[in-house]
Amino acid sequence: MSSEPFFFTWSAQREASGIEIVSGQGARFTTKDGAEWLDLSALSYQANLGHGHRGVIDALKSQCDRLLLTTPSGLYPQKSQLAEKLLAIAPKGFSKVFFTLGGAEAVENAIKIARLYTGRHKLLSRYRSYHGATLGALTLSGDHRRPPLEPGLVGVTHVLDCYESRVPGGAMVIEGGGSAEAVEATLRLEGSRSVAAVFLEPVPGANGVLIPPAGYWDGVRAACDDHGALMVADCVLTGFGRLGTPLGFEDFGDGVPDLITISKGLTGGYAPLGAVLVSDAIAQHFEDAVLWAGLTFYGHPLGVAAALAAIEAYERDQLFARAKTLGVQLASRLAALQDAMPERIARLRSKGLLAALELDVDFTQLAEIKGRIDAARLSVHWNDRYRTLILSPPLVISERELDDGVTRLHRALE
Repeated sequence: MSSEPFFFTWSAQREASGIEIVSGQGARFTTKDGAEWLDLSALSYQANLGHGHRGVIDALKSQCDRLLLTTPSGLYPQKSQLAEKLLAIAPKGFSKVFFTLGGAEAVENAIKIARLYTGRHKLLSRYRSYHGATLGALTLSGDHRRPPLEPGLVGVTHVLDCYESRVPGGAMVIEGGGSAEAVEATLRLEGSRSVAAVFLEPVPGANGVLIPPAGYWDGVRAACDDHGALMVADCVLTGFGRLGTPLGFEDFGDGVPDLITISKGLTGGYAPLGAVLVSDAIAQHFEDAVLWAGLTFYGHPLGVAAALAAIEAYERDQLFARAKTLGVQLASRLAALQDAMPERIARLRSKGLLAALELDVDFTQLAEIKGRIDAARLSVHWNDRYRTLILSPPLVISERELDDGVTRLHRALE
């Protein structure tokens, strides 16, 4: 058995290991052995504000002296303030917030809301998606973590993805085999007006930063309207500046979702919290119909305090716009890297501070590259199935740190 008295996630335990972070500041953290790492991962995509953010830390300390215990239906000013701020970030036409503990619970409750509102049970999502680790959210997910735990939620259908990739030399190719028309066809084939909702990440991140081509987002919105299905934007990973916009879908068209799930960057990772943002028509439905949903730690004061402080930092420091600007720099540097080693980097996808390098290597070479990147003290994400390296640095990373990170990547890939 492993030596630790707790389980590691997503792992066979005998060979599993972890990393002990003892301190951090901005886009860097230090481990127990004294090594300083450049965080190009934002840990689990949640540390948008980086490490050691004083404003959020002080807000949490202050909340501990003010209020820690309340009921799920408890009232306190900060809870209302946060809901109002989130509705101001949402598109026009949203009027209610359902708080959760994290992203998976936000998706679970979006499923409940969609089913209760429409009276239907079927759900549609994409094969290269990830919506969370709880059973319902995992059933929606299309990646390799779903099959070992099937059967899951009844009534879930998957469709192929549709995304754009840069190949060496700068040409863009549309890949994945899916399209908005494929979503419409699947809704039609599942049976007239039988699907409750279509769940979409604006950009699936953990499965390779799959950026949709022009027209896809609006096409899916139109298909949902034609078949009476809700459109749910899962912005758990893309929300709060990751793509250079508040929620992540704003640059992809005019289509407005009916429900929006958020977490991760909502608190900058400093406390657990998620939420479902609910549009007017759906919110109005539950004025008289019972909303069969609730959590013991609903709207917990610590999570709310962290979120209020995080949003204040995003707004004060204009971090969403900053992520978009830095994203141009990141995309340019990675494109130059791809062109310098076309035999190694087959595909590149980048938007805001989220990017993926799809490598043309075998698994032995992949293991060697991973070891070299660890030796360079770079924290990145890996999708081994697609041999893809994923970058998602904190929004507070400096231009110099970003350049340094790409330079170290170049050396490791050589």
